[in-house]
Amino acid sequence: MKIRNKILVLAVALLGCHTVSAQDLDALGTFTPYSLYGVGDLHENSTASTLGMGGIGLGIRDPRYINLKNIASLTERDTLSFMLDFGVYSRNMYLADRNTKSAYNTANINNFVFSFPIKNKHSMIVGIMPFSNMGYKFQTEEEDPSLVAKYGDIKYRKYGNGSINQVFIGGAVKVNDYLSVGLQGLYYFGSQTNHSDVAFASGLIRSLQTGWKFTPHGFGLEASAQGTYKPSDDYQLTVGASYRMKNKLRGSVTRYAYAYDSEVSDTVSFNKTKSNIYIPSKLAFGVALKKNDKWAAGIDYERQDWSKAGFKDTPGVGYKAQAAQSVRVGIEFVPNRYDIRYRYKRMTYRAGFHYDKTYVSLDGKSINQIGFTIGTSIPVYRLNNSFNIAVDFGQRGSKTGNLVRENYINFIVSLSLHDLWFIKPKYQ
Repeated sequence: MKIRNKILVLAVALLGCHTVSAQDLDALGTFTPYSLYGVGDLHENSTASTLGMGGIGLGIRDPRYINLKNIASLTERDTLSFMLDFGVYSRNMYLADRNTKSAYNTANINNFVFSFPIKNKHSMIVGIMPFSNMGYKFQTEEEDPSLVAKYGDIKYRKYGNGSINQVFIGGAVKVNDYLSVGLQGLYYFGSQTNHSDVAFASGLIRSLQTGWKFTPHGFGLEASAQGTYKPSDDYQLTVGASYRMKNKLRGSVTRYAYAYDSEVSDTVSFNKTKSNIYIPSKLAFGVALKKNDKWAAGIDYERQDWSKAGFKDTPGVGYKAQAAQSVRVGIEFVPNRYDIRYRYKRMTYRAGFHYDKTYVSLDGKSINQIGFTIGTSIPVYRLNNSFNIAVDFGQRGSKTGNLVRENYINFIVSLSLHDLWFIKPKYQ
């Protein structure tokens, strides 16, 4: 009875569901133990162009690329221009605690977005990108000699995967020479599953699987604005802000438990309930200074309070959701955008810094992240077509207590395509 109770307690304490294949575990959008909590690891809402500057963008106005941080910036573009940006990312994680070290690499689509004009002062944007990713894997073996002698090898496996994606469509209007505003609607969808196994090698006792699957969907709105002031012909100062409204993630949460062996699998419990999770409102503002086509620099601040999002505290680890905050600083520089001889002089060079307080708190300790970024845009052919590269490297968490320290290097590569619409050639 004592042995059986110990096994059941361990099984119930672990979250999970059916065993997933090796392909499922390898095809993750992220790999971090901190994605176990809440809705997972939040995806940075940036293209390669803005991520190279630390992820700033609220005050950036530039006709060469699409700025997802503040869609009010779309009015800076040429009134006949069509733009498309497609990017992919690679995440390289190096994890360490007090006893072990490991490494993991993931890759996925970062963004697919295009923008086009409606009227002289109106522009639209449509796109899709991840909102959050879940990916983690733990495995331990039973060390109690009495259990191993009676039942053979016992493995406890805990792993999770899945993503929540966001589709968005919005528009921007230039109110006058000094003010632009934007509004976009968002639709969230996807699934995330937390798995656990208690696997017995001998077959004398049936293995156990427990866990839950979250399949959310929901709508959201985000409003943004930019105000511009030109102290001289060479300089432009822009102040930007955005506000993403609180919205509920509807859908279902399925909790279940199975007992299985090599021949059959029996359902121990199966319960499906409605989701009661919210994406909290997010407020962000920033300022940027630009000198013609030479350089631009800015700073952004974002805050999103997840403490009332509806997440349940996780027993045994002291998890609580908290307010997430971030500060981002960045700069870009072009030696000579109109040089006709040397390509490297027409390239854009970027650098930045960001400090993030994530929404995850464990045992009263906030999980914080610090990172540095570099990037470049290489002109391709003509107009504003470019090949963009950004590198983000930094650290999250620590090795104090039972925490994990993550050293990471993230790469984003994107292709920006630009063309002009509705131009009728004078000569055929």
